[in-house]
Amino acid sequence: MTHIAGIVEPGHPQALGQSALGMLTLVGVSDADERAGFAAASPNQFASLGPYDLVLDGTVYNVEDLPRAQGPGGDAARILAAIERDGPEAALARLNADFALAIRDNRSNMVMLARDRFGVRPLYHTVPAAPIAFASRPKALLALPGVSSDPDPTFLIAAAATSYRMPDTDPVRAPFSSMAQVPAGHVVTFQDGHISRRRFADIEAGILPTNNPVEQREAYVALLRDSVARRLKRAVKPAFTLSGGLDSSTIAALAKQIRGAPQAAISSLHRDKTYDEREDIADFVDAGLVDWHPVEIDDPDMFDVVARMSAFHDSPIPTVTWMSHYLLAEKIHDLGYESVLGGLGGDEQHAGEYDYFFYHFADLKREGRYEDLAHEISCWQHHHNHPVFQKSEEVAARVTGVLTDPDKPGVCRMNTDLLYRYQDLLNPELADFTALNREFEATSQSYLASHMRNELLYNTMPCCLRAGNRNADTLGLREYHPFLDWRLFEFMLALPGDRKIRDGVTKVFAREAYEGLLPNATRGRIKKTGWNAPAHRWFAGEGRAMLHDLVTSRPFRERGIYNINRLRGLIDEHAEIVADPRGREDHMMVLWQVVTLEFWFRSVKDLEEGYVG
Repeated sequence: MTHIAGIVEPGHPQALGQSALGMLTLVGVSDADERAGFAAASPNQFASLGPYDLVLDGTVYNVEDLPRAQGPGGDAARILAAIERDGPEAALARLNADFALAIRDNRSNMVMLARDRFGVRPLYHTVPAAPIAFASRPKALLALPGVSSDPDPTFLIAAAATSYRMPDTDPVRAPFSSMAQVPAGHVVTFQDGHISRRRFADIEAGILPTNNPVEQREAYVALLRDSVARRLKRAVKPAFTLSGGLDSSTIAALAKQIRGAPQAAISSLHRDKTYDEREDIADFVDAGLVDWHPVEIDDPDMFDVVARMSAFHDSPIPTVTWMSHYLLAEKIHDLGYESVLGGLGGDEQHAGEYDYFFYHFADLKREGRYEDLAHEISCWQHHHNHPVFQKSEEVAARVTGVLTDPDKPGVCRMNTDLLYRYQDLLNPELADFTALNREFEATSQSYLASHMRNELLYNTMPCCLRAGNRNADTLGLREYHPFLDWRLFEFMLALPGDRKIRDGVTKVFAREAYEGLLPNATRGRIKKTGWNAPAHRWFAGEGRAMLHDLVTSRPFRERGIYNINRLRGLIDEHAEIVADPRGREDHMMVLWQVVTLEFWFRSVKDLEEGYVG
């Protein structure tokens, strides 16, 4: 565990070190160090220079670009030396790092918090900020007197009945009303009773090193290889998560090149074919590119696993994917590995998710390329039609209209299909979704490029990073994400959309770039299963009665969140759909949210009763 925490009383020189240690104790760090109000799991997370004190949770991958620290110093000391030389924001913008940190200026008692561009490492603070308190985990802040465990109302609505994409659309929002997140790529400054937030670095298009397509592909692979190598250099006893997809396979293949031998790779397998990828993974394994360790995940007691996970997740577990991830992480830990590398971020970097098609369609229409638009829609229909999720010209036009604003190039809208689908599950006093429905700022004339950035900062990536971090951390593992290197995103955002999506196929640039690195079957696979688990069958089978018991229990009813009759009907309807789909979408996603939200409430209550007075 590399958590950090701190508490400083504004206007007073004394620091509240014991309270900082207490925050980390609350979240399982039993042997923390404390220096003048800052606490961390290890002494090398601290640095002091002149009037400044710094505490760091993170890893720097470009230490060669930082000034040397005086005396012994690790990443924290090098960062602080760079801050003294260049100033905080300029120094932080040059970092290639996963980090959350705090700096105090002892002359003014000013405190500054910061997170890396992607928000890989978490960081929260109390509001109002008197005293100033921060921590890697929100539950740690609940150790302090007067910090309420009441959920943030808008977060509660989003977590209860929208989509895992919604809770972080406001990057400041935290699960509890008494605290806030430090947004990715921002510094948050506390001084004289005021809080200010400024962006020090964004995720934006860079300048391509060449205009030659072949040379571009070679340059990109070299850059990705460098990203993997830098992270492998810092990773201790690494293992790799492996699905049947392009991204995790690429990271494992590059690691083999770098280390000269196949690396350990862990995959989840299921008897249920809906989410089982063993046949896809076999192409890669048979090529001798990894030392493979499959993990069979069949019919776990989902309530038991979610209850265990909720004890260390500080917000509801976003999707069943992260239950699979946790079970894989347990296997990685049991095998003796200490670090985990995977393909997270590859979909966002290469426009790999299904909904990216609609933003590409919007770009083609904006550019007046109507023949290309008709061709792409036809190919999309051919490759991706589905009995539940039908593809047609009418669907393409309708969904593109929902997700983009034709009068504002690059402006993407909230997916209101996801936002409002289960609104009637909530009791009427909670069913106002106004605060969640927003437009996202345009950072490019391209809808696709703007959406790629939105996914990283506001939609899919925040909850994935948070869930992965919690799973790995509780098992003593450290996660590394080679695709989350800002140099790679600068490169990919500079490429036009039809270099990423073409002929109804996503990740076109990556598929071409990885020729010779991956088996052709892996490179050419168009269908996307997604890393998931067959929770739909569990909710319709043995879990059905348990669901009914849960939603009719007295604590659940007294929370007053859901319309119980409507929810019970949805549980039964889900079972009917699983038994006889007939082109209907089941309700697995929202039932997962119902379950994980309830267990989150229980975990907070357990924390209060055990530790918080």
